[in-house]
Amino acid sequence: MAVQATPVQGRFTFVQVSIALQTLAIFFQAATAGLLLSSSHGEALHGVGARVMYGASMLYLLAAILAWRPGGGSPRPILYASGFLVLASAQVLLGIAHKPSLHVPLGVLMFGLSVLDLGRVLFTRSSSHSATHP
Repeated sequence: MAVQATPVQGRFTFVQVSIALQTLAIFFQAATAGLLLSSSHGEALHGVGARVMYGASMLYLLAAILAWRPGGGSPRPILYASGFLVLASAQVLLGIAHKPSLHVPLGVLMFGLSVLDLGRVLFTRSSSHSATHP
């Protein structure tokens, strides 16, 4: 079974969907971090969001591996996805340790990097389409 490494017009690849989910999960974490200060439900939502964000980071790594090995794609996304998983692991540990002075800036960094990576995968998709479909 081959995994789609290049996008079909009008469709997204597994890598693109997984990085988008990761980016949304990190954004959700930023929103629930604000709720920690103002709502009794903030801590529960932030805890659930942490698990979802971590799972999304693992999904991104899986997608990158599947796009590379059986799909014939570039191995570079594996490096990005591995880096995100390392950052997500550090983020979870800092959150458990209640170190907001490191946890919050790392979350901001992760969101920025995830948005940049999402833009990279979407730009790669759109530029490859414009090159083959004028």
